[in-house]
Amino acid sequence: MNKRALGKYQAYPEYKDSGVEWLGDVPSHWNAKPLKFLCTCNDDVISDSTSKEFELEYVDIGSVTASYGITRTELMLFGKAPSRARRMVRDGDVIVSTVRTYLEAIAPINNPPKSMVVSTGFAVIRPSMELFKGYAAYCLRASGFIKEVIARSVGVSYPAINASDLIDIKIPNLPYIEQIQIANFLDHETAKIDTLIDKQQQLIKLLKEKRQAVISHAVTKGLNPDAPMKDSGVDWLGEVPEHWEKIPLKYISQIRYGIGEPPKYMEIGTPLIRATNIRSGKVSEINIAFVNPEDIPSQRIVWLKEGDIIVVRSGAGTGDSSIIPIAYDGSIAGFDMVVTPKKCIPNFLAHALLSNYIRNNQIDLEKTRAAQPHLNAEELGDCFVLLPPGSEQSLISHYIDKASFKFDVLMDKATHTIHLMQERRTALISAAVTGKIDVRYPVSPPTGNA
Repeated sequence: MNKRALGKYQAYPEYKDSGVEWLGDVPSHWNAKPLKFLCTCNDDVISDSTSKEFELEYVDIGSVTASYGITRTELMLFGKAPSRARRMVRDGDVIVSTVRTYLEAIAPINNPPKSMVVSTGFAVIRPSMELFKGYAAYCLRASGFIKEVIARSVGVSYPAINASDLIDIKIPNLPYIEQIQIANFLDHETAKIDTLIDKQQQLIKLLKEKRQAVISHAVTKGLNPDAPMKDSGVDWLGEVPEHWEKIPLKYISQIRYGIGEPPKYMEIGTPLIRATNIRSGKVSEINIAFVNPEDIPSQRIVWLKEGDIIVVRSGAGTGDSSIIPIAYDGSIAGFDMVVTPKKCIPNFLAHALLSNYIRNNQIDLEKTRAAQPHLNAEELGDCFVLLPPGSEQSLISHYIDKASFKFDVLMDKATHTIHLMQERRTALISAAVTGKIDVRYPVSPPTGNA
């Protein structure tokens, strides 16, 4: 293969066919080897004789992603840990999920506590003397390797791969010093990309906070800075417009529970709006479930119509809400609550329910009562709403919608930028570990005047 440039990086002088589909052509001095010849697998498990009082730090599959590694751990006593909490890890290992492989739960293990234990749903890959741990950490997260794992998995709803089949996958075999060079290069370059991603994520967080402040101010103070004010009677709320009413939610709306435990999901059917679909005022189409209404007892069906407001009643998103747009008119409410406005404009009430004075200062007070956040209809109904006259509700709703749109545009741009940088990160890793770019020698910056 002729020397060529890939972006700002050079290719190797010569290439050859690796004979492995996901690797393609590799530098002429490389070859491919099954992973099993470059590592050991599942070496250590925690002993069943371990004291039940021993505290371990557990990593489950849902806590791992190929992009971000281990995102959280759980401290628990061995006696109360799930039976799958058995595989022990040490520095330099790479954990690769062998179940639900489409989740791409793969992560390097860096300086773990001695008490760290991962799920038996992971294969723990331990590099041998021929495989540098830093290179392995990137190679096993390359997009081609991940696709190979998924392709070899068996099962539709719960795809899985045997550890023996996993370590049979061929990966590049190259000089050890070159592996170190590639790992060092990727450490440096991905750190720069991660810094840029972090800045965009911080921008999104700031925009969300500003949008929330706009909503909360509009639904508690109104739009007229010269309006006469009165003491709300609530210390944390302060003054509110004199002509506004403070009314419990239950007096201006009907509050109902969703169907609770859903029937069997279908590929097509009537949309079931669940807590996972509620995202800060919007209904997300990600993971929308479908059901047959005939499978639900008639007395439990809670049909949704445009203008209804879904409120999450339990879990991490307790208190989050969204108004139902016309696109979901005729859907069914899941394990949530449905607020149907009766004496106010639906869009205004939807904004009020998202505001800090309700969600943080009223609903969150109830969430502290238990380890598992939960909100019931009585508690929600007792939350008060500040209610201006109907014409003012319309003006405020329009103002918030217009301001929110501007924030959403900025957040969408930041999200798109993050997506592009993540793609760049993935492409760079794949190109480096498979030898499509030569990173052994630093590329000197251009000289001369700009």
